Amino acid sequence: MNILLAEDDEQLGELIVFMLQKKGGYKVDWVMDGEDAYAYANASHYDVLVLDWMMPKEDGISVCRHLRQEGYSGAILILTAKDAVQDRIEGLDAGADDYLVKPFEIDELLARLRALSRRNYAPILEDRLVINDMVLNRTSQTVRQGEQEIQLSRREFQLLDFLVQNKGQVLPRELILDRVWGLDADVSTKTIDATIKLLRKKLDMIEKQDMLQSIRGVGYKFEG
Repeated sequence: MNILLAEDDEQLGELIVFMLQKKGGYKVDWVMDGEDAYAYANASHYDVLVLDWMMPKEDGISVCRHLRQEGYSGAILILTAKDAVQDRIEGLDAGADDYLVKPFEIDELLARLRALSRRNYAPILEDRLVINDMVLNRTSQTVRQGEQEIQLSRREFQLLDFLVQNKGQVLPRELILDRVWGLDADVSTKTIDATIKLLRKKLDMIEKQDMLQSIRGVGYKFEG
């Protein structure tokens, strides 16, 4: 696996690089500021970008957002000391696929990298999924209704796609975590709630936000 690490803490950066190479056998490029992270991401192919939130010149969230706006489709993991729900929302909204709160165990980082790599290269069986007058495009990760089209982040699209494929069924949060985030991902159900909130905000643009229904104490379902 080819990893780009952007971490300005020299001691932590050296430790992460050493452990990823020793325990994971990964090839790791390490930069210490956001400008270099952006340049490296555009210059080479990486399986996963690991971006620290707080970096000089350009923070990790800004780098993530900048790359996504330009069509970058690779996996991105944010390292952060921030763990409030609003911080999670900000990270997901910027286009991050996952986040890991500091301090963390290297084994947990390795597990998340493996999970992101598997999802990144999962085969796409069909390009489009049609639900009544709404079209989900798995290649562009967009939702279209008539002439209106909205762009979703990778995680938002994966979640919506899973709900749509199981239209009318109540999906427990635990099942959603398993199928969308993966068994290796150590995230809480609050992450699902934050992603649903972002999805509803975007689907509101085409008046489809009511299709995502909350089932109190259980999970969510899609009603088209």
